[in-house]
Amino acid sequence: MGEVMTMSEPSYEGALRQLRCLKVSSEYDSEGSTVVNKISARIFNGLAKLKGSIQRESTGEFRYPTLALASKYLSVLYDHEDRNALVTLSAELGRNLQLKYLQDIKAQQGEAKLLATSTNLKYKLELACDTPFSTLPRAAFTFPNGEVKLEEEIREDTRALSISGFVGGTLRDGLFLAEYKEENFGLKYKYKDEEMTLTPSVAWPSKSISLAFKRQFDPINKLSYFYNFNTEAWSAVYELKPSENFKVKLGYDSEVGVSWASAWVGKEDAGAKKAPRKCKLQVMLQVPHEDIKATALLFRIKKRWDI
Repeated sequence: MGEVMTMSEPSYEGALRQLRCLKVSSEYDSEGSTVVNKISARIFNGLAKLKGSIQRESTGEFRYPTLALASKYLSVLYDHEDRNALVTLSAELGRNLQLKYLQDIKAQQGEAKLLATSTNLKYKLELACDTPFSTLPRAAFTFPNGEVKLEEEIREDTRALSISGFVGGTLRDGLFLAEYKEENFGLKYKYKDEEMTLTPSVAWPSKSISLAFKRQFDPINKLSYFYNFNTEAWSAVYELKPSENFKVKLGYDSEVGVSWASAWVGKEDAGAKKAPRKCKLQVMLQVPHEDIKATALLFRIKKRWDI
């Protein structure tokens, strides 16, 4: 008997992924009573993405309509309310050399960037300049232990070269970081193990000294504390995370005198794509100590549909 030839049928989930070319999401923020509606679709067989968004105000007025076309080498963002477009062009000049150009059509200004990286990606050099040319090109050099930036600035009608950057390394089971920016110098040391993180820091010339402390009691419970020795301001946050998609935080900030509680359904720092039923919810209660009557209950909800 001859063998029967069969062809494997695509899985149900795989077929759905092919059909899901249109994605729609709506996000409501109770603080401003606004609704942001977004839509995106892959076009040209997945080579580009078309995005659009519009915001509905509490008065019922629709504002800030935008339309964007994004691809590997060309991106266009059009703001209908401002009647303006931002155009980004990208080109690979070699294996480790990339050129980008951003143009603001209405302002007739742009920025050109040249990015060079090493083969192992441990070293990176970026050169950027504005068009029309008004200052010297900006340079940023990134290496395994830090980064250095050079930029020309105009101070009191005189041109000056500004230097900023940071350097870090390991020191006694911790991470040491030195940072220099806008004539301010800071030192920070971060010690971390499986249960505790301790981060003292000091800055000059303000001589500001602060201490950050985190304690992971178990995979579910965590406590964070921050104290500034100069201003005597402090804050504390207790976090309860029974699952990846549900988290509760309780906190107090002495600088603004507010106690607060917040809960998330879906990951705090992620969108609605991987949230349960693709719906992300955040509820926050704020209680000002000086005016209890000003207590506010805020919430934000975002729902995504794949069509």
